[in-house]
Amino acid sequence: MTIPIADIDPGSHILVFPYPAQGHMLSLLDLTHQLAIRGVFITILVTPNNLPVLSSLLSAHPTTITTLVLPFPPHPSIPSGIENVKDLPAGGFKSMMVALGDLHNPLLDWFQNHPTPPVAIISDMFLGWTHHLACQLGIRRYTFSPSGALALSVIFSLWRYPPKRAEPQNENEMIRFPKIPNSPEYPWWQLSPIYRSYVEGDPTSEFIKDGLSANMASWGIVINSFSELERVYVDHLKEELRHNRVFAVGPLLPPSNSTISRDGSSSKEVLSWLDTCASQSVVYVCFGSQAVLTNEQMEVVALGLEKSLVNFVWSVKEPTAGHVTGKYGKIPAGFEERVAGRGVVVRGWAPQVAILSHDSVSAFLTHCGWNSIMEAVAAGVLMLTWPMSADQFSNATLLHELKVGIRASEGPDTVPDSGELAELFSKSLSEKTRVERERAKEFGSAAKQATSENGSSWKELDRLVANLSH
Repeated sequence: MTIPIADIDPGSHILVFPYPAQGHMLSLLDLTHQLAIRGVFITILVTPNNLPVLSSLLSAHPTTITTLVLPFPPHPSIPSGIENVKDLPAGGFKSMMVALGDLHNPLLDWFQNHPTPPVAIISDMFLGWTHHLACQLGIRRYTFSPSGALALSVIFSLWRYPPKRAEPQNENEMIRFPKIPNSPEYPWWQLSPIYRSYVEGDPTSEFIKDGLSANMASWGIVINSFSELERVYVDHLKEELRHNRVFAVGPLLPPSNSTISRDGSSSKEVLSWLDTCASQSVVYVCFGSQAVLTNEQMEVVALGLEKSLVNFVWSVKEPTAGHVTGKYGKIPAGFEERVAGRGVVVRGWAPQVAILSHDSVSAFLTHCGWNSIMEAVAAGVLMLTWPMSADQFSNATLLHELKVGIRASEGPDTVPDSGELAELFSKSLSEKTRVERERAKEFGSAAKQATSENGSSWKELDRLVANLSH
């Protein structure tokens, strides 16, 4: 669908360019909705196979949002027909970053031939090259960060002040970040895999490094977070970048009672089952849209849930083409029969926002992906942390710091003790975690307030809209 060109106010037409991975796209599309209701005209750039993700957003905003669909550029590491990272094995995100860089010229042509082209670009942090395009066109580019302000501070620090390693062979060598508030530190293996795999002179590495440096040079940065949660880190970013165009506009969630939804087809059965459970009596288990557990890890989580005797919903991601057949994502034989009545296993994508918001859910075993954290914080749910990769270790640090998260495990290869997991599941619903659960509820109220009229994130969105066109 195309908006009549005569109807577009050239001062408020922007291009939104999401990176095609579940955890990146959803929050940027939720931001797009917030901008559309504030009167901004938006063109969203996608490749053909990602178009269905936009359907509910386009039907909610038929007069203000249009699409630019460009063919997906071929890449030797991406099988034909695959256009989203969720269909690639771990590590596929780098090939996707490089492939999308080939949209530079088609996008430049589109801008140069458009009668009322966008006056600004908001694009994902994995699309840093769009900053150079914006400079070529003489317009502003805003980096959208699907990570929080602490995680972004760590990423920026790695590239701006590369740490000197004393023991290059030691994966557990602690890397400190003294310039960041609270001086976080992480073992080498927990740092950004993009940074750790950087090879000087390698074309892919240099392209990615250039893109991440371009994010720091962009006109502004939009973060899916809110100042009551991460004020100290938002302020740190403003100091580092030497300007105040850092906009904390979260939590970005699909609006309630709206046609814009991010829920899967299994919604009704799961939610009906939760309706039968007592208040605050359920543990929700989900490791996001990318991570697939090994069969050994599946066994341990299943045993932990079984031994704990708690009510639970477990969302299981099934292996993708790149996973070794038979080694991942297997639900132990007989498990579902043994826990029938007190546990539900959802294969594929679960209606996570609705589950976390349900009164019966009290705790959430999570991989600490930022979208999951924002959804849980908004719902006031205690988190049991098992970070796997990328920004998830920084995110877990924040949850522990704020006392709204309790450590369950860490690392993609770790197999925790099933007895300890069972104890944690039981504890997370008991009096022993009352303080943490109350803290989680307080942050839930703060999140609600931030996104309400005249709340901190509401005001930040208004400040962003005013900044886009002036």
